[in-house]
Amino acid sequence: MKTTPLSCDLHDYLEIACVYGYRIKLTLKDGKPVEGVAKNIITSEKREFLIVENEQTHKIELNHLSKMKVLNPNAKFSEVVF
Repeated sequence: MKTTPLSCDLHDYLEIACVYGYRIKLTLKDGKPVEGVAKNIITSEKREFLIVENEQTHKIELNHLSKMKVLNPNAKFSEVVF
């Protein structure tokens, strides 16, 4: 299955969330929510993943993202739809 990479501007929002260590709430394409702190974006086996930490570490493939809401007050942005 071929995956479509995120556009650069959407990718930038993920990078900003990681740089500032924003607490985020993700909604995945299957409707599942994931909440935690954005830590890093990694590449593995030609796929990109967002690392989110709460009580555990989540490795979420970027093409599974539907929406990201920033929970920190006064953040650089509040919500992104993928």
